[in-house]
Amino acid sequence: MIRTVPAPEDFGVEMMGVPEGATIELDIRLEAVLEGVLITGTARVPLEGECGRCLDPIASTFEADFQELFVYPDTRSGGHADDDELRLEDDLIDLEPVLRDAVLLALPLSPLCRDDCPGLCPECGVRLADAEPDHHHDAADPRWAALRNLTTEGPDNGSAADSSGGGSGRNVSHGPFDQREGKQEG
Repeated sequence: MIRTVPAPEDFGVEMMGVPEGATIELDIRLEAVLEGVLITGTARVPLEGECGRCLDPIASTFEADFQELFVYPDTRSGGHADDDELRLEDDLIDLEPVLRDAVLLALPLSPLCRDDCPGLCPECGVRLADAEPDHHHDAADPRWAALRNLTTEGPDNGSAADSSGGGSGRNVSHGPFDQREGKQEG
């Protein structure tokens, strides 16, 4: 039998879900078995969310298969069903927990608008799919800032001595130098 029901609230994960009140189409089959009612079916749900890389909106449909046994109150352990068993209550079946498990566990935590989505630029936030092919930023790693300062000082600033030994007055060594005796080794 095919039934349609409205989606409950909070029927999704952080970035993807079924909009509240959207139509969920259920194709279900009920079978009477010794211990209760076996329900087998498929749920077709509309999904809305956003891409985990570029934050573009995503809309699609999703199918989830499920199968669950709802036990009669007077079976299994003398009427005491285990915590993980679902029970018929006054001949009624609550499919919401079953649907939540079937749909939510199958949804991706980080959905993508397409498999090769390049995402956003980490520097300026522009969508890389819309950016120019040579889009880049000349941002240096701050951990290298002290070394960059050493290389920006030239010979005019006294950071290096010229080959004649003059210039900044620093003693330039071309080999291991023993500071204690003032002699060059080798």
